Amino acid sequence: MFESCRAHLAVAFSPLRHGNAAGVADVPDTLVLKRHRDLVGIRPYGVWTRWIVMALLTVAAVLGLLNVFGQRPGTTVASAPAATLKLYAPEHLRGGLLWSARFHIYANDDLKRATLVLDPGWAESMSINTIEPSPVGEASRNGRLSLELGHIPKGGSYILFMQFQANATDVAWRRPQNVELDDGNKQILVLHHHVTVYP
Repeated sequence: MFESCRAHLAVAFSPLRHGNAAGVADVPDTLVLKRHRDLVGIRPYGVWTRWIVMALLTVAAVLGLLNVFGQRPGTTVASAPAATLKLYAPEHLRGGLLWSARFHIYANDDLKRATLVLDPGWAESMSINTIEPSPVGEASRNGRLSLELGHIPKGGSYILFMQFQANATDVAWRRPQNVELDDGNKQILVLHHHVTVYP
């Protein structure tokens, strides 16, 4: 009796019963190997179309690795006799990305009311998540963001961090994000910066 059961099990689980001796499953019902694997009967442009699509996907991935679409930051510097401003921020972004900017002010003279004035491009289609440390005052100056930082003594420095998120549907080519450093109403310098937002 045991020998009979063993023989039935051997037949039931035999690889030959399910496809081939290697134990590989049968071809799914909806696939035809000659057409889908061997591409028999497909016109030449069908094969080339597949290669072109794969090449485009590969190129997009390589460009992303090379930071063409962001978000690796870079440093931009503007200097004047009274102060130097360094901006550490990306120039290329993708919609939906979280990113940050660092503003570093070096005071060569005493700045009694240091104020950063940012172009509207810093807030256009961007969510401003945090500003640290919080400015002494915030206002609008002719449509630009005005952040009063307070007193920076001669020889001192001040670092302001801002965190953003690009709107997921935003697309922009070289949007101006200039930064002006003032002492009260007196302009000290202007730093030129721009950003490109890819979809």
